[in-house]
Amino acid sequence: MHREGHLDDVYWALRVALGSTAFVAGLDKFTDLLTHWEKYLAPQVREKLPVSGKTFMYGVGVIEMLVGLGILTNKPKLASYAASAWLLSIAGNLVLNGDYDIAVRDVNMAIAAYALARSEGSREQSLEREYFAEDSALEAA
Repeated sequence: MHREGHLDDVYWALRVALGSTAFVAGLDKFTDLLTHWEKYLAPQVREKLPVSGKTFMYGVGVIEMLVGLGILTNKPKLASYAASAWLLSIAGNLVLNGDYDIAVRDVNMAIAAYALARSEGSREQSLEREYFAEDSALEAA
């Protein structure tokens, strides 16, 4: 149980940190309080957009808030996989823009989101085994 307690701590640390970061970053796409997000759009990406950079960032913000809520609420596995893929695509855009330091950070966050999704799957299996073990014990009694 001691080992599982540590794993549970790691699981919740990742879940709260990644979920809240995604939600806050998404919300900030509407306020630009943390940074001016459009500056991170690579020129190659910006010129292919069917909408303005600002409008695109609003859409990005909505997606990030939904992913963050998913991680924090009832869909952590699916939302964590989505966050991982999303962060890798952002990293690709950042490489095109020459923002290598931020791209490396986003790759690391993508790995953390992937680890959260995988740990959620293991956690679900563990909870199912516990449930069935308790159910079997009750039937035997």
